Amino acid sequence: MQVTLANPRGFCAGVNMAIDCLDEAIRLFGSAIYVYHEIVHNRHVVERFTAQGVTFVDRVEDVPEESILLFSAHGISPEIRRTATERRLQTIDATCPLVTKVHMEALRFARDGFHIVLIGHEGHDEVVGTMGEAPESITLVETPEDVDSLPFGLDEKIAFLTQTTLSVSEAETIITRLKQRYPGIVSPPKEDICYATTNRQEAVHRLAEDADVVIVLGSQNSSNSLRLAELGGEQTGRAYLVDSVNELPEGWDADVQRVVVTAGASAPEDVVEDCLEHLKAAYGATVEEVTVSEEHVRFPLPKELRVLESQDNR
Repeated sequence: MQVTLANPRGFCAGVNMAIDCLDEAIRLFGSAIYVYHEIVHNRHVVERFTAQGVTFVDRVEDVPEESILLFSAHGISPEIRRTATERRLQTIDATCPLVTKVHMEALRFARDGFHIVLIGHEGHDEVVGTMGEAPESITLVETPEDVDSLPFGLDEKIAFLTQTTLSVSEAETIITRLKQRYPGIVSPPKEDICYATTNRQEAVHRLAEDADVVIVLGSQNSSNSLRLAELGGEQTGRAYLVDSVNELPEGWDADVQRVVVTAGASAPEDVVEDCLEHLKAAYGATVEEVTVSEEHVRFPLPKELRVLESQDNR
């Protein structure tokens, strides 16, 4: 078996920052910390922090008053912030800066009187948070067919935004339909789909051309991981999204000689290493890592943590 290990893969800058936030918060305050939603969409990461004593909640009302609450990488709505303030919670915002960028664009377009079309997946934490910034101005679309049912006239001010973790090709199809229907539609100066999503999809697209199967390490509720598996399936006809190599279905290896292994932006590297060790032991696999693009993006910890760090170091 020949294994091609995709690079880039795994943690992006936003995920690294969010996990570092929670690690540092535990160092400063102990593990009696609450996190609104999963810190990132990965079972292994969530289980690691749960084992340390961190509590993940889906309702701010479930957090005891005056506790420490960390907001996840996916962003939140102003309503969640208000509720946290009312409960006198000490909050730490680990929202990815690229998600914050989309929130700011939504506020700007709404302030300027635009109808905003948000391309994304209903119910995803990031979409819920973005729509919460200007609910009266934002309409969600998930497919090109949704575009056809939009009620806006050609003379109205319309703008579009996208969820940061979409399939690039999927988003382009919807954007093309939007521009066909509304030639005057406007968009942000820079696209919203984040660099890490784009880079990981491009790596799979390039490396899977000659592969029999693609293995994506990541969780089922990870949007960017799902997109990688979809793309791998389109390229090879077979792709598996699994939290660990142990979840591969029986018979996955039938007639398989060439495998591409990658990981979603919230999947830890040790899960990738476990997968490679299994393929070597079980199939005598040889592994070649191929770098399609390099990433050098780093995000600093949020201001509230940096202030606490400086006080702690005095």
